[in-house]
Parts: sequence; C-alpha cells; structure tokens
Amino acid sequence: MPSAALPGVQTISIFIAMKSASIQELKQQLQQASVKEITELCLKLARFKKDNKELLTYLLFEAGDIEAYTNTIKTFMNESFKEVNTVKLYFAKKNLRKILRQVNKYIKFTGNKQTEAEVLIHFCWLLKESGIDMRKSTALVNMLTQQVKKIKAAISVLHEDVQYDLNKQMEKTFVAV
Repeated sequence: MPSAALPGVQTISIFIAMKSASIQELKQQLQQASVKEITELCLKLARFKKDNKELLTYLLFEAGDIEAYTNTIKTFMNESFKEVNTVKLYFAKKNLRKILRQVNKYIKFTGNKQTEAEVLIHFCWLLKESGIDMRKSTALVNMLTQQVKKIKAAISVLHEDVQYDLNKQMEKTFVAV
C-alpha cells in the first residue's frame, strides 16, 4: 500500500538480489557461445570494472612470462616505497596497506605460490630497508607477521629445491629484523 493511504507509515522497498550462476553453469554456457560472443562478453567485463580489465590484461599479455611479471610487481613496489612517508607512522601505515592491497591483487592474478612468496619476501625486505621504526607500531609488526605467515604457507607447497632457495632469501631478509 502506498504511504499516502496510511499517514505516518513508511513504505519499505525490498530489493531482491539476483542469484549468480555457479561456475559449472557459466562454463557450460561459455562452451556454447561463439568466439565473437565470448569476445564481446570479455570486453563488457573489462569496461565494467577496473579489476576485470587488469585481470584480462594480465591473462592476455603477461601470463606467459611469470618471471617478468614478478619483476614488474617488484619494480612497482620499489617505486611505491619511495613515496612512503617514513616520518609520520600513521601515514606510513596507510601507504603500506595501500601497497600491500595492490600487491595482493597482482599476486591473486597469477595464482602462483612461488610468485607470491618472492613478492612478499621483497615487500618485507623493502619494509625492513625503509627505515620505519617497526617497534613503535603494533599494527606494522602485525602486518609483517601476517606477511611472514603467508610466505611460509606459500613456500610449504612448493618443490623442495624452490623451498630451499626461498628459505635462504627469507633468512637474508630477516637476519636483522
């Protein structure tokens, strides 16, 4: 009933969210689509959200060379760390969280545990080298601790030789922490 019929009573609009299709249903539908239709769908996804465009860019142009992509992420971090405010701890934390958010998104694109470990070790090394006094901030200590946990989890599922190399990198990084 409209609110005009009952004075003082507000109408409540109900929004019913559409249920998303399962991955299996999407896969079946995509298998039936033509190449042109799939291309149009991908372009619509890319226009819809920046993350979709970035993922599509990764998949089309960078997925073939994981090592180069890893180096690109490390270069991004090097440049970003130059802009971190090391004087004010509050701003340093904000800057570091922003960098870490971006880095985690890039890691998620690859789905590669070795890349994850290498990039996060590099992040921790940059954090250590930044000159930020970690002892003054519980949040920064917790951030570093979480990254170490992520690194160890990523390393644990890799081949023994790769585990050895990455553990050596970790030792070098955290020798003075």
